[in-house]
Amino acid sequence: MYVSKKVRLNRLLRNGRCLDVAIDHGVCNEPSFMGGLEDMEAIVRLLAEARPDAIQMNYGQSDLLQSLPGENRPALVMRVDMGNPYNRHRHREMWALLQNESDPILPALRMDAASVVVNLFMLPDEPALFRQCVQNISRLGNECEKFGMPLMIEPLVMQPNEKGGYLVDGDTEKVVTLVRLAREMGADIIKADPTDDPSDFHHVVQAARCPVLVRGGGKADLRKVMETSAALLAQGAHGMVYGRNIYQHANPRAVVAALMAMIHDAVDAATAWDIYQGKPA
Repeated sequence: MYVSKKVRLNRLLRNGRCLDVAIDHGVCNEPSFMGGLEDMEAIVRLLAEARPDAIQMNYGQSDLLQSLPGENRPALVMRVDMGNPYNRHRHREMWALLQNESDPILPALRMDAASVVVNLFMLPDEPALFRQCVQNISRLGNECEKFGMPLMIEPLVMQPNEKGGYLVDGDTEKVVTLVRLAREMGADIIKADPTDDPSDFHHVVQAARCPVLVRGGGKADLRKVMETSAALLAQGAHGMVYGRNIYQHANPRAVVAALMAMIHDAVDAATAWDIYQGKPA
């Protein structure tokens, strides 16, 4: 008998809240994402010791987490698709495919994942890519229901490539509309981009009607990241999925500690910054 979605969600979301550290960037085939992930065994061990709620990985690397001893290691969130929209230059053909076409969640079941995550790309002038994503999610959603696997959908509204790569479009109306579609397609969790104005993010939460984790994007000034995170949490976000803003910093363990305090203990950005710097409370 397969584990129910509720059991897996309870493993992922502590009191409905979560910090998921994303290190699944190798599947993007973009060299700029790889700084800090050269030694996957070392970074997985470091992050596991830092104790976020979850670590987001691909099947081919997930054994590094799931083979660690002990019952209190972070939950596994498994990326089950791949695509080429992350590269700086526009491709002749944009695509997004499930990594395992025949049995899309079998790898996640094998590795005892707490959730799977899949993209919902919305790029200018790329309707075929959007259609592929919808087909992926439809296929995946049926499998998730059958086997009790929570489905995390990542709706991504992007700007035209001509602006220097597919950058996030934080227009509130666009983000809310795509998040609503993700919910209509059966998302149990939504990994959403922040709105340009953080005070608008409650509209995203309202549209989702399920836990919303904020996507981090590229590395930014850490103090600003904490201030923005606090504003988004105040607007109803249930946590964060941050990658480069954690693993590309000199002290990922301290960043995790600060973000965990924000998410689970409701500390403000100033206190989180003190925690990051190692100052006593």
